[in-house]
Amino acid sequence: MTISALATAGGTLILAVATFASVRSANRAARVAEASLLAGIRPLLVPSRIEDPEQKVGFADDHFVHISGGGGTADVEQNAIYLTMSIRNAGNGIAVLHGWRFDPAVPTMDTTTRPPVDGFNRLTRDIYISSGDVGFWQGAIRDSNAPEWDELASRIKAGERIMIDILYGDLEGGQRTISRFSMQQRSDGAWMATVSRHWNLDRPDPR
Repeated sequence: MTISALATAGGTLILAVATFASVRSANRAARVAEASLLAGIRPLLVPSRIEDPEQKVGFADDHFVHISGGGGTADVEQNAIYLTMSIRNAGNGIAVLHGWRFDPAVPTMDTTTRPPVDGFNRLTRDIYISSGDVGFWQGAIRDSNAPEWDELASRIKAGERIMIDILYGDLEGGQRTISRFSMQQRSDGAWMATVSRHWNLDRPDPR
């Protein structure tokens, strides 16, 4: 009876170990499959190329601008500040733009501290950029009493560097990313765009 019980217990233990190993292997395979799926729909925004076509962008109050490849626009009007950038989606999935921010307290080239998500201005319309395609970002401040108005207007008029954070994600609402862009005016008056840092919100950063 004792030998039979030990044999049964041993068989049960072996079965349990095999089941545990099988479950671990299945979970690992599921994680790999999920990571592969997410990589297939992951967007990544960068400035467009200089040779990319010019785009015409309009605002809700009928303010229109033309953006050259690799560049942007920054206009200070009496009742509004208008900003645009020509950007490209270098990732594998459709990019859905959620919001943007300009923080006058952020040092010009600070790329170490991730900005808080709750400080972003929500876009007034959905902007989608397909994988490998060129699109645009636009933002406007229409309140001259906004805390960032004076500093932003001053930098634009002086042709100084402007740091813009853009919040976006994939088509499923996940993989949110913050990309910090920089715009600076050239000697000919045109604004050129660069990107300095990408922060992942829903997954570990690669660095």
